[in-house]
Amino acid sequence: MSTQSNPGFVDLGLKLGKDVLFDYIDKFGFGNVTGVDLNGEANGILFDKDKIGDLELATTAFGQGVSVTPIQQITAVSAAINGGNLYTPYIVKSLNEPETNSAIVENHPSVVRKVITENTSAKVRYVLESVVANGTGRNAYIPNYRVGGKTGTAQKVEDGKYLVGNYITSFMGFLPADDPEVVVYIAIDNAKGVTQYGGTIAAPIAKNVLNASISALNIKERYDGMTKEYNYGDKRYYTVPNVIGMDTKEAVSSLKNFKVEFSGTGSKVIYQSPSEGSYLVEGEIIRLMLGE
Repeated sequence: MSTQSNPGFVDLGLKLGKDVLFDYIDKFGFGNVTGVDLNGEANGILFDKDKIGDLELATTAFGQGVSVTPIQQITAVSAAINGGNLYTPYIVKSLNEPETNSAIVENHPSVVRKVITENTSAKVRYVLESVVANGTGRNAYIPNYRVGGKTGTAQKVEDGKYLVGNYITSFMGFLPADDPEVVVYIAIDNAKGVTQYGGTIAAPIAKNVLNASISALNIKERYDGMTKEYNYGDKRYYTVPNVIGMDTKEAVSSLKNFKVEFSGTGSKVIYQSPSEGSYLVEGEIIRLMLGE
């Protein structure tokens, strides 16, 4: 959780009160094993609700002083973005008989409970997409795809004291942001030689995993996502216009954000690559074929 958002979550936690906040913590599965098909799953660590004062309530609200497992994080975030349903996670899809390859045991998605409404889930997806387009998760932005996510920067504790300059930085990302097919959680323990923020360390790694998922799952490009607002030094992306039928001067003017290479003879553009609607980094090459 970034320090900028902590005061807001403290205020929210105090307004909710410990009963409502801890009811949601329980419904999202924190403090309990998820039931994943792996040995040795931990419960995580939460404050005893009966011993909570305002300080513990405030720190719980922004994630300080509590401990959750990565599989709990993935399970809870999935519920927040999939329409509100908490599922039992599993690793093994099926156990098959070696001779016939028929399934002896097969896992299927199983809903544990409804945590939030579809309307609330849609708002969460929208907010998390804005984090990647225009917030701390900008390094996970993938042109032509709708990505949502949240950065995390957690100060580590040793012997009851917070360590100086020693953090677990993380990023939780998913896509497509409006209808998620894949969610990725990356956590880095005490990265060396870099500024320790989830957005600068974990988000780029998550972006690489999400890019690989796009290929593996054959997720199609989209052009209806949030437009990224650029900061100084960011790579800028632009949509390629249609220049077929234009003369060379008009085409170059329309493609002012790109480098243009011509082939063929003639005065009109008869073919362009990449095609209209492609989303490319500034300065990329657009190839135009000329004809009559």
